[in-house]
Amino acid sequence: MSAAPNGGNPVSAAIPRLLVLGWGNLSRGDDALGPLCVAALRDTLPAHLVDQVEFLDDYQLQIEFALDLVGRERILFIDASLNCAAPFEVHTALPRHDSTISSHALSPEALLQVFADLQGHAPPPATVLAIRGEAFELGEPITPSAQTNLGAAVVWASHWIQRAIE
Repeated sequence: MSAAPNGGNPVSAAIPRLLVLGWGNLSRGDDALGPLCVAALRDTLPAHLVDQVEFLDDYQLQIEFALDLVGRERILFIDASLNCAAPFEVHTALPRHDSTISSHALSPEALLQVFADLQGHAPPPATVLAIRGEAFELGEPITPSAQTNLGAAVVWASHWIQRAIE
């Protein structure tokens, strides 16, 4: 919140309609795909959409991110995956209690459940973009195949943002 002009009541800043939230470790090879995708999307977002999209990234999803979902129309979660087909897979995330809920890391579905439990209503529609990675070793660079998969994912996510705002 910011102070209102002339010492009036605080004014809340408008919450962007869309949240793009990626996670992964930049020091662990292809695990960096989530944050790298978020950075590429942020860097290529058309100027007229800047106030409608917020980009966040971190090492992992945490319970605190449930508060970042408040007031959003749509959410895009982005992460690296060893288990998806190349170049990426997309699916809808629905709230679900699962064993990943802890104070430090959780799945998109568990985060949506935390939101629902805290807010008392359904979370905004959410989509998961899982980008195929191959190597997640500490200190390794991103692999060439993951770099290619990232390029395809950025194109898809850019279109997702455009469609979500229309």
